[in-house]
Formats: sequence, C-alpha cells, structure tokens
Amino acid sequence: MRIIFLGDVVGAPGRQGVVRTIPRIREERSPDLIVANGENIKHGSGITEELYRALRAAGVDGVTLGDHALRDRRIVPTLERADEPITIPFNLPARSPGQRILKLAPAAGSWQGTGVAVVTVLGRVFMNGPSDEPFGAIDRALERCPAAPGMARPIVIVEAHMEATAEKIALAHYLDGRVTAVVGSHTHVPTADARLLPRGTAFITDMGMCGPYDSVIGRDKEAVVTHMSAGLPTQFDVASGDVRVCGCQIDLDPLTGRAVAIERVEWGVG
Repeated sequence: MRIIFLGDVVGAPGRQGVVRTIPRIREERSPDLIVANGENIKHGSGITEELYRALRAAGVDGVTLGDHALRDRRIVPTLERADEPITIPFNLPARSPGQRILKLAPAAGSWQGTGVAVVTVLGRVFMNGPSDEPFGAIDRALERCPAAPGMARPIVIVEAHMEATAEKIALAHYLDGRVTAVVGSHTHVPTADARLLPRGTAFITDMGMCGPYDSVIGRDKEAVVTHMSAGLPTQFDVASGDVRVCGCQIDLDPLTGRAVAIERVEWGVG
C-alpha cells in the first residue's frame, strides 16, 4: 500500500498548488490514499468548511489539523460530524470538538477497504497551548487502534506536529516498531532524513509545506525581515512566489503494518 502525506497547506497558494498537483501525484505515484495537513489553509492560519471541501474535491482523502485547528470557529460543525475525514490533534483538551483519530480506507485497488488510522499529536517544546504530553497521549490513541483480523498489527500513521526537531525524533524512537510511520510537520521546512528506524517504523522529521517557498516559512519575507530586524509590528501576509507541494511517500505492507520505504516528495507548481 502507498500513502502520500502532504505537509501543511499554506494559504491560497498552497491550496491552489495542491489542487493543481493532485492529478500529477496520482499519475506519477499511484497512491492508495492521500492525506494533507490543512491547518494553515486559511490565510496561513486555520481552516473553514469551504476550504476543507476544496481539498476533498481535489482528491485529498483525509485532512489533519494542528495547533491552529480551531483558529476559525466556522470549522466546528464540520469537525463534529463523525462521517467527515478530518481530525484534530489527539492531545487537545477533552472538550475540544472533533475526531481524534482519522480512520481511512482505500476506495479502490488491491487494498480496497483496508483500514488506516492517522493520529496527530502536538508537541510541547517551544509551543504554547493546552495540549497534553504527547508520549502518553499516543499510548492512549494506540489502545483505540486494534489490528484487523488476520493482521499482525494495525496500520497507524502518527503526525508529529511539533516545533522541536529533538521532540519529533524522540517520539519516533519511542514508537519504533509500534506504528507504521511517524511524520513531522509544523515547521514548514522539509528535512533530508527520511528513513526506516531499526524496528521498521518509517520516519521523517518534517515533510515541509505546500505553499510559497520564496518566503519565511510561507509568510511575506520582507514583512518578516522588517519585524525581526527593526522590531516593528508588521502584518505577516502569505507570500506567493516559488510554490511547491511537499510531503512524503510511505510504502507499507498491509499484512504486517510495517513500512517498507519512505521518501520525501516535492512538486513545483509553475
């Protein structure tokens, strides 16, 4: 089975890039599932139902969210519908609206109907917010992801939505051999360390973003430089240049739940 996981979709450039690139992804990579983090799709922070629908219409099978999941409250009714393939981080407060585990299954192909669970956890290092400790949270999540009959273990993809590289790597080693893959997001910069860990879990520190790379992590570079160099309050608009669609490809054996390969993927959007 092949899963394409796309990093944070940033603003209109990121959304338009994903919409334009999905047909190419399907032609070149033949994925069974495509997942994308949509928490930055609304002007760089948050998501609305309309923008969620745009990703789904483009061919994204499931949408994850991060620390900006609830930035725009208009998404709440969508999050509360159990049949929508969109999920909030597992370790947000218990009263936060939304599913905590994204359950997907390919609609066609050799592995049609095979269940895949996607769980996002927020980091605590250098991040402010009301999230619980992620290591214990993911233990609780795995208790809710049993293996299907005839399978050695479940197919579980963990998205580490974290600021600190060390926290992502530590979580990956903590979960090595227990989940199919741990993929990092949030920092918007793709890393060159995609690999299989010793016990068979695929890992990459950060998938990068889907959005404008002629920027400072998606924001207008001149505005950010002015703010950082002069200390002046500045509005950080989403940039527009050098749009790329970045993520990772995970190949796995559905019978064992183990990853067999992972690689970083990137498409330029002309």
